[in-house]
Amino acid sequence: MTDFQDLFVISTSLILLLGAVAVLVIDIFFPNNRGWLSVTALSVLLIAIVGAFLQFSFGDTQIAFHGAVSLDQFGLFFITIVIIVAVIITIASSSWALKLDLAGEYYALLLVATGSMSLLVQAQDLILIFIALETTSIAQYVLVAITREDKSAEAGLKYLISGAIAAAIMIYGFALLFGLAGSTSLSDIAVFVNSSNSDIRLAITIAFIFIIAGFGFKMALVPFHGWAPDVYQGAPTRVIAFLSVASKAAGFGVALRLFYTGLGGGDTFIASDWAMVFGIFAVLSMFVGNTAAILQTDVRRLLGYSSIAQAGNIAIGLAAVSVGNTVGASGVLFYLASYLVTNLAVFLTVIIISERIGSYELKSYAGIIRRSPLLALVLILGLLSLTGIPPTAGFIAKLYVFNNAIQTGEIWLVAVVVIGVINTAIAAFYYLRWIRIIALDPPEFDKEYTFVTSGRMQFVLAFTTMGMILIGLAPSRLIDLAQNAASTLL
Repeated sequence: MTDFQDLFVISTSLILLLGAVAVLVIDIFFPNNRGWLSVTALSVLLIAIVGAFLQFSFGDTQIAFHGAVSLDQFGLFFITIVIIVAVIITIASSSWALKLDLAGEYYALLLVATGSMSLLVQAQDLILIFIALETTSIAQYVLVAITREDKSAEAGLKYLISGAIAAAIMIYGFALLFGLAGSTSLSDIAVFVNSSNSDIRLAITIAFIFIIAGFGFKMALVPFHGWAPDVYQGAPTRVIAFLSVASKAAGFGVALRLFYTGLGGGDTFIASDWAMVFGIFAVLSMFVGNTAAILQTDVRRLLGYSSIAQAGNIAIGLAAVSVGNTVGASGVLFYLASYLVTNLAVFLTVIIISERIGSYELKSYAGIIRRSPLLALVLILGLLSLTGIPPTAGFIAKLYVFNNAIQTGEIWLVAVVVIGVINTAIAAFYYLRWIRIIALDPPEFDKEYTFVTSGRMQFVLAFTTMGMILIGLAPSRLIDLAQNAASTLL
């Protein structure tokens, strides 16, 4: 493969990273016209989407940089998710970012994080995985503290410290895996695992658990979730909306890549250990996230714990990968695509409403449906989707993941699904309580608010709302895309 072909394989990431440089240059030469920053960032993201679709049209898997990076439908599925999230957040930030002293840095960091995530889900080498993971992590740490307010700075510091600890533990796992296999290439590690016997099972399992500390941090899985509630409450809401979907998607994407490409898939002796660990993480995440969310009065902390519980639902799909095919992986991909439109719809309406009323307290949402029926209906639809009530995208996503887990035939995994159904009922308590406050509680009539949204925000709200409805009513096309993308892992 020529150098040009190598660059083509990572062209989407290169576009985003070079776009970050362009934003900083424009910020230097046009410091008094910050409107150019959002236009430039949005243009770069749209060009990256076009590039991803051009890559998708080639069909066949391509390997570049001596096997360190791959271009396949699996990676492009995740790349599309993170870029769409970045596009929506860029549109939602266009007016807000103008008030920031660091507007140029904000957009540049957003592009760096997106580009690094795009490279992360393509990586086929432990060294590149670590570099891409830490590059996006550093960008996210700064984004969390970008406003330099006390709560934002505190959230950024907590995120940085917990992230550094997770990265240190993960690199120990990488080192142990390299020491066992003698290579950092995932394909070479797979050859080693497939040719070995169960005598090294304990060593590989220990390495795997260390590695999952890093990935679990990105996914916000228990017991690596401690940062999420405080960061969700203290960081700018637009940044959290980005992290809640894009970071989670990148974490699950690289975990699936590691299992299928690096650990030999579901046919090796390590498969049952992988499944069991993620089954335990799924149960813990669902219980901890849902029970803690019941106690929250701040909607940002509630959504933080909700995100932990949702990660537990997705982890059931990771536990199902032990069957030897990609049925569990396709469930993860489909759930993440559904989660994209659902979670962003909720966050965007929270941004509009809470910034107007000046409060993120749950009680402040009383009677919002009487003040702004359309905004309230979008929020209610998003909460119903997060609960898993038909005919929303969230219902189909849960049904698909749970059904895939049941198809494995593993009794213990069926028990995990039963626990997931029980946790859906627990989650319904706080989601439906929020809906009751929005629709039934009397509003504070001494305060009059007018919820005026820009045309840009109306567009992204319409996009996410239609996504929730269309996926819920006609999911077959997205399921086919998820299955085709997952099949390239084999």
